[in-house]
Amino acid sequence: MEAALAEEIGEIAAQSTTLKVHNQVPGGVHCSGTMQDAWLLNLHSRIASRVLMRMAQRSYTTENDIYDLVLEQTWEDWFGPDHTIRVDVTAVKSPLRSLEFTTLKIKDAICDRFRDQYDKRPSVNTREPDMRIVGFLDARNFIVYLDTSGEALFKRGWREETGDAPLRENLAAGLLRVSGWKPGVPLFDPMCGSGTILVEAAQMLQGIPSGARRSFAFEKFADHDRQAWAAMKAAVKPNVLPQEPTIFGSDISGDMVEMTRHNLKIAGILFDVPLKQIEAQHVSAPTTAPGILLTNPPYGERIGVRGDSTVPQDDMAAGFYAAFSTTLKQRFAGWTAYLFTADLGLPKMLRLKESRKTPFFNGALECRLFRFDMVAGFNRREEAKPKQD
Repeated sequence: MEAALAEEIGEIAAQSTTLKVHNQVPGGVHCSGTMQDAWLLNLHSRIASRVLMRMAQRSYTTENDIYDLVLEQTWEDWFGPDHTIRVDVTAVKSPLRSLEFTTLKIKDAICDRFRDQYDKRPSVNTREPDMRIVGFLDARNFIVYLDTSGEALFKRGWREETGDAPLRENLAAGLLRVSGWKPGVPLFDPMCGSGTILVEAAQMLQGIPSGARRSFAFEKFADHDRQAWAAMKAAVKPNVLPQEPTIFGSDISGDMVEMTRHNLKIAGILFDVPLKQIEAQHVSAPTTAPGILLTNPPYGERIGVRGDSTVPQDDMAAGFYAAFSTTLKQRFAGWTAYLFTADLGLPKMLRLKESRKTPFFNGALECRLFRFDMVAGFNRREEAKPKQD
């Protein structure tokens, strides 16, 4: 999602005179600015996972080089020995044999610096640390970061309950951006699960920042300006609520529909998002104007929520997608359908040719966002085919 993130940061930068977007790198985007720009990114970025502040960078050959660089940093300018810490290290083509040992050396360097200065050291808390320190190694260089976010940014603060394997919120936001959806365009998720795509879109439509309902690590930094941070949040003006619904959802499971309704409420959505309990192959377009259908279809057991347990899963999936394909062709002329899935054979099961496929990773799982343009005339072409006896 690097390109989508770079585009989003560019839009956020319109609110600042100092935030600058630089290059995209695998897994992220480099940008520069003030600490208040870091606040702005944490508050508004729907796609980023974390906002990391680069503390130092240097070439290395051994773990001792890494220890020395970390020891030199003025960690005491940012937090104190009473804060808890966690250290995480990732590496690409690093010659070092043990990332665990490297992680330990970074932790030791931070603790030794505090012990030398205060005769006290921070304790480690891997579950809910006050401060997260992140190290990155490639073949020659080491970079150490201080995490300004705290909990990962996809944790928006509204989710209390989920269905099976829900989409992460920042992935849903990335899918919405790549699909080209904009507030006001009709949006329909016919397999909404716990409603992540719908909640993200509804918050965007209402003008609720992604970070409005949570706290961040930078709030615990030394010399944090609480008044300025409060003023930044207070300056956010919500959008005018829509008069007519433009966001719609449905799911085969009544429990999922209720969960989506609950999640929309907890997320602060004040306008109507019509939801139905209906099987996806029986849905109809919710608006006369064409829009975007975006969904993360279930696979395996979830297809058979009300299915026949005696039917093999592969046959059940084939039957489901054949029926859903007919629904798309007959009832969604003019719409653009986006299906996000780890099943790369999905177009074949739908018997549709995708107009675009965008690779994504959902955790370690390689996925695709398939785009299908449901042009008017599909239905007539289907009817013109010779009927089989």
